[in-house]
Amino acid sequence: MSVTAFLTDSTLCIGCKACEVACKEWNQIPGDGFVWSGLSYDNTGGLGHATWRHVKFVENGATPGVGGNSPENFSWGFSSDVCKHCENAGCLEACPTGAIVRTEFGGVYIQPDVCNGCSYCVVACPFGVVDRDETDGRAFKCTFCYDRQKEGLAPACATACPTESIKFGKLDDLREAAHDRVEELTDAGFRDVQLYDPIDSSVGGIHAFFITRGDPRTYNLPPQPQVPTVYLRKGWISAAISSGLMIAAALVAFAGNRKS
Repeated sequence: MSVTAFLTDSTLCIGCKACEVACKEWNQIPGDGFVWSGLSYDNTGGLGHATWRHVKFVENGATPGVGGNSPENFSWGFSSDVCKHCENAGCLEACPTGAIVRTEFGGVYIQPDVCNGCSYCVVACPFGVVDRDETDGRAFKCTFCYDRQKEGLAPACATACPTESIKFGKLDDLREAAHDRVEELTDAGFRDVQLYDPIDSSVGGIHAFFITRGDPRTYNLPPQPQVPTVYLRKGWISAAISSGLMIAAALVAFAGNRKS
């Protein structure tokens, strides 16, 4: 089986939310965003247990001097967010029950019938994607339309996108296409365009990468995402040093008592 991926091009997104609707319809996910907050025209707000694709509205500037989302040049941008299906997935590493698995297509899949609701995956996700449904306790996120892929179909969101802002295909092919697209936009005069694909971070690359304008953080994309387990080594080293010091102190005290 080929390893597959998403390429989301925010320069082509028109904010129609067709991907959100298609995702909900195919996966039979209930509605969760019909209350207007008054802070944004985006009524869903973010990814969650019942929103596996979310079109983020970038409605004001955030990075001076970069053009695409700068405060002095007001712009209204959109980008469809989704689970990144990390190469080194923090949620998969943290799951104690084996509910989270890597599929033959490279996606990270939560088996709802195995999940026990411990929420370890929720806190282990460096992108804040995994969310727990408080009604039944289980964790949910994008399944990468695993059921559709097994039948040779593209994910529902990519199929529904009218502008081809969401592309689906082989990982290596899409990564090459992403670099070509960035080069094309740069040549056209877009100085703030970049590819978000943190291969050099501890997540080891993602299977859902993004072309953005301006600061990726405005699209909920951290510049250097880290899998929480990278901090375990430092923790074990600190624990070992502390234990060694305690043992040494105990031996010194024991030796002192014997002399007296």
